Amino acid sequence: MESEVIVVDNSSVDGSVSMVQKKFPQIRLIANEKNVGFSAANNQAIKESKGEYILLLNPDTVVQEDTFEKTLRFMDEHKESGGLGVMMLDGKGNFLPESKRGLPTPSVAFYKVFGLAALFSRSKTFGKYHLGYLDKNKTNEVDVLAGAFMLIRRSVLDKVGLLDETFFMYGEDIDLSYRITLAGYKNYYFPETRIIHYKGESTKKSSVNYVLVFYNAMAIFAKKHFAKNQAKTFSVLIYFAIALRAGMAIAKRFLKQIFVPLMDASILYTGLYFIRNYYEQSVNISFPEELSLLALGAYMLIWIFSVFLSGGYDKPVRLQKILRGVLMGTGIILSVYALLPEAYRFSRALILIGTGWATIALLATRMLFHLFRIKEFILEGSISKRIAIAGSEEEYKRVYGLLKESSVKIGFAGFVSVDGSEHKTENFIGKLNQLQDIIDIYKIDEVIFCAKNVSSEKIMDAMAESEIEFKIAPQGSSSIIGSNSIDTAGDLYSIDINSVNKPSNKRKKRIIDISLSILCIVLFPILVIVVQRPISFIGNIFKVLLGFNTWVGYAESLTINHQPLAIRGILFPADALRNKTITPEMSERLNKIYAKDYSVRNDVNIILKGIRNLGR
Repeated sequence: MESEVIVVDNSSVDGSVSMVQKKFPQIRLIANEKNVGFSAANNQAIKESKGEYILLLNPDTVVQEDTFEKTLRFMDEHKESGGLGVMMLDGKGNFLPESKRGLPTPSVAFYKVFGLAALFSRSKTFGKYHLGYLDKNKTNEVDVLAGAFMLIRRSVLDKVGLLDETFFMYGEDIDLSYRITLAGYKNYYFPETRIIHYKGESTKKSSVNYVLVFYNAMAIFAKKHFAKNQAKTFSVLIYFAIALRAGMAIAKRFLKQIFVPLMDASILYTGLYFIRNYYEQSVNISFPEELSLLALGAYMLIWIFSVFLSGGYDKPVRLQKILRGVLMGTGIILSVYALLPEAYRFSRALILIGTGWATIALLATRMLFHLFRIKEFILEGSISKRIAIAGSEEEYKRVYGLLKESSVKIGFAGFVSVDGSEHKTENFIGKLNQLQDIIDIYKIDEVIFCAKNVSSEKIMDAMAESEIEFKIAPQGSSSIIGSNSIDTAGDLYSIDINSVNKPSNKRKKRIIDISLSILCIVLFPILVIVVQRPISFIGNIFKVLLGFNTWVGYAESLTINHQPLAIRGILFPADALRNKTITPEMSERLNKIYAKDYSVRNDVNIILKGIRNLGR
C-alpha cells in the first residue's frame, strides 16, 4: 500500500535519532531540540503528511502484519467513521482495557477516582470509563480512542482541527475523539486485529508525575468542553483526586523503599534489647537505662546504614553483601567506641554479641523469605530461567550468545523451529505450532521470539494462550526487550560489563558526589583560585548535593547506545584527556566505555584532571 512514515523524536538522549537515521534512511525524521510534548510532536508530523488517513502510533508498540490492511478496509467501508482504535495487549498478552473508553464526564470520573469503576467494571453505570460491559471481541462504537493507535480520516481532521497542544501528554486523545463525535462522525473499537502496547515507557503509572499530568489533563478537558458549573465541580473532583492519588503514590514509594530497612531495624533493636537484659542478669551488672537504649539504637542504625552502603538492599539479594555490611558496621562501632570517654563506653562484649545477632537475624530473614518465594527476597543466582528461543537456527545461536553474555542465569535454553522442519541442532525441543506443549513439558519460564523469523501475529497468538513471560529479539539488535507490567518500562537483557546504572554503582556515585561536594565547601578558599567561574562552581556544589547534577556524567550534546544517566554531569569522560583535541566520535566512544565499565577510580581521575572545569 502507498504509505509514508514520519518519526518525531522529542529530544531523546538514548541514541534513537542516529539509530533511525542509520537503519531506516527511507523514513522522514523530525528531531526536536526539546521535548515539545505528545500533541505538538504529532501535529508536526500531521502537517507534513500527505495521506488520506493519519495513524498516530506510539513507539512502544508492535503491530500485526495485517493491521493496516484490515483497519483501512474497515474505514473505507464505513464512511461515517471518523476514527478507529484496535485491541491492545500488554507485554504479557493481557487485554488493555483502555483499548475502548467512554467520555470522562463528572460521574464517570467520580467512579474512576474512587475505585467503583474497577470494582464494578462490567456495570453499565459504574464501568463507563473503560466500557467494561462491551464485549472486547466485538466491534463497537465508542466515545474515546487511545492515542497509542489512533487511525483518523484526514478529511475529518481538516474539519475538527489538529491535536490540542494545551495537552502536553494525556487527554489529547480524549479531546480529539470528542471533537470527532461532535462533528457528527463515529469512533470505532475494532478488535479484528491486535497490537502489543508495552505501556509504561513514557511515564510509569505508579509515579507522581503520571498522576499530576494525567489528572490535570482531565481538568483541562473539563474546562474546555463542559458547562461552567459542571466544569467547576469536575475540577474540584480532579484536584482532590490529584492530592489523593499523588499522596498514595508518594506513600507507596516511600513505604516500599523503607519497609525492609524498617523491618531489619525492628528485628535488630528488639533482639539487642533482650540480649542486653539477658547479659545484665548473666554477669550481674546493670547498665544506665537511657545510655544503654541510646547505644543500642546507635548500633542498630550503624549496622543498617553499613548494610545499605554494602549493597545489602539491592535486588536480587546477595548474602555476602549483608555479611560485609554487618562486619563493616561493627568496625565503625568499635572504632567510635575506642574514641569515647570511659564514662560513655557501654559494653564491648555486647557489641560482639550484637554482631552475631545482626548477622544471624539479617541472613536468616532473607533465607526464610526466599524459601517462601517472596519476590523481594529472592537470592541472587538461586533462580535460573528455563528459556525457549523461537526462530531460525542462525537467530537461535545469535540470541543464545547474547543471553550468555548478559547477567541472566540460564538453566535451560531450548530451540523452537519456525519453519516446521526437524533440526539436529543441540537443544532442539520442537516446532512453533507445538509451543504450548513445549512450555508445559519443558517447564519453560520465558519465550523469546526472534522478530526476523516470527511474525507479530504469531507472537500475539502465542501470548494470548499462555501466562508466562515473553520477549522479542529484534533483528540485528544486541538487546532483548519486553515489558511484563504496566508499571515497568520494560525488562532488558543486554551485554553488561559493569554498567554505571547498576544500583551499587549508582550508590557509589552518589557517595562520591556528596563527599566531594562537602570537601569542596571546606576547601573553597583554596579551590576558588584554581577553578574557573567560581560563582558557577558554588551553584554546582549545591546542585550536586541536592541530586540535580552529578560531578561526572555524559557530554550533553552527545548520545550513546546505552541507557544514560538520569542527571546531567558537570564533568565528562573526555575531561580526563587534558590538552588533547577531542572529536565527537572520540567523546562518544569515551562515553560508552564509561557507561559500560564504571569504576570509582575513573570518577576520581576525571575529577582531578578536570578540576579547573568544576565551575562549568
